[in-house]
Amino acid sequence: MARKEPKELPDRRRFLLKNLLRGFVWLAVIVVAYIYARKNYDFNLETVLGPVYDQPTIVYLIFLGSEVIFGIIPPEFFMIWSLRTEVLANYINNIIALSAISYVAGIIGFGIGAYLKNTRFYRIMKVRVFGKFEKHLNNYGGFLVVVAALTPLPFSGIAMLVGSVHYSFKKYLWFSLFRFLRFLVYGIIIWEANIF
Repeated sequence: MARKEPKELPDRRRFLLKNLLRGFVWLAVIVVAYIYARKNYDFNLETVLGPVYDQPTIVYLIFLGSEVIFGIIPPEFFMIWSLRTEVLANYINNIIALSAISYVAGIIGFGIGAYLKNTRFYRIMKVRVFGKFEKHLNNYGGFLVVVAALTPLPFSGIAMLVGSVHYSFKKYLWFSLFRFLRFLVYGIIIWEANIF
């Protein structure tokens, strides 16, 4: 007799796959647009970024700010910036740095949620930004952190939400390690696309 899967498992899988697909579609759009602009319009990141282009510390600080503020600038743009030297070792170091910064931004988000949950700021952010994910947190628990780490869901916003409900910080740290996997996979895809 075949063993039945719990009903919530296919639901979790569907939720993860739907958001992974969104992430890969978004990544494909960014990569294709970048390649197209570079080949047809003499697109140059140095021109776009100006004096910030060769200032990794400033770029990292901008990325940290963006990640804490719900990823207002997609991480993929920073990964494309990491291609600037076209030296694989430099690119790998930048991707590792970006993934660590994103992980830390999630920890900051968790702390904001835990310590500011009774403030007006938090209530506004809950209504406007991540309140819609509350039902997913109720349905999936820590699995929501895994999905947010791997997909375009607002990672820091989910971290704030999880922190606000006194979720186990230790579990959060473990589940959010999937953020490194996302940066690894996306980093490989962007590097390969750049060679193309």
